[in-house]
Amino acid sequence: MKRGSLVEAPEVERGVNVPQSYRLVRRDARAGRTVVRLAGGATFGGDEIAICAGPCGVESAEQLDAAARAVSRSGANVLRGGAYKPRTSPYSFQGLGEDALKMLRDCGDRYGIAVVTEVMDPRDVEVVARHADMLQIGTRNMQNFPLLREVGAASKPVLLKRGISATVQEWLLAAEYLLLGGNENVVLCERGVRSFDVATRNLLDIGVVPLLEELTHLPVIVDPSHAVGIARLVPALAMASVAAGAHGLLIEVHPDPRNALSDGAQSLDCDQFDDLVRRLAPIAALVGRRLPARPQPG
Repeated sequence: MKRGSLVEAPEVERGVNVPQSYRLVRRDARAGRTVVRLAGGATFGGDEIAICAGPCGVESAEQLDAAARAVSRSGANVLRGGAYKPRTSPYSFQGLGEDALKMLRDCGDRYGIAVVTEVMDPRDVEVVARHADMLQIGTRNMQNFPLLREVGAASKPVLLKRGISATVQEWLLAAEYLLLGGNENVVLCERGVRSFDVATRNLLDIGVVPLLEELTHLPVIVDPSHAVGIARLVPALAMASVAAGAHGLLIEVHPDPRNALSDGAQSLDCDQFDDLVRRLAPIAALVGRRLPARPQPG
């Protein structure tokens, strides 16, 4: 058979050129866009924007409860918090491990919101999945291929953060590992890339949001906290991300940022977060989306 004659056969509806790089995450790999749904009603990829909020690290039951209570009242529908903290310095706070996972599950159940937390080691996937509704793969582990394979075989949705120096292709190839392992519930998270400029913590690649809309069927959210590293700038980047088409936000919120054990400088306090969510509503409406409904007082 001559080259090209296959797509001309009457039995073939259409031909698609599939590159060797990634096959499952590309935009035309499926008819519609992926919508990832979590327990409690949070969705990524639909008309409603997912609002994930909470402290960088779980420090105590009291701290986490205060944060969870505040963000849920403001309209967040996913509680974030680190149980295992990958830190640059081995002397920095490393997280509370499984105790923190239990606290996250307890607060998620108490306030009726889903839980997302990072898994760092393939050996921890089972225990993290037991407590969390969504498994986060952090920037340092984006190309941890044994971890990607293990999480790909898990049944829980995945939040895949972009590596600190990763290209878009490398990021999508990491997602390809997850889908190839059988896990189709993958959300991409832009969190800034390393730059030559030290004025901000990282450089937010806001252009990647509409670009990924063209390249992949997977939903994409933005983490403005890690992108900028300066709390007072987080609201502006969050609003810009929603305007650019992000399907959700991942925001660090701490009841007392000045005394946080990790990332206090980029964390909003509870009042600042509440104000931000209110300001996001009209922007979401302008791009045809809506925020999660705030719980009724009572």
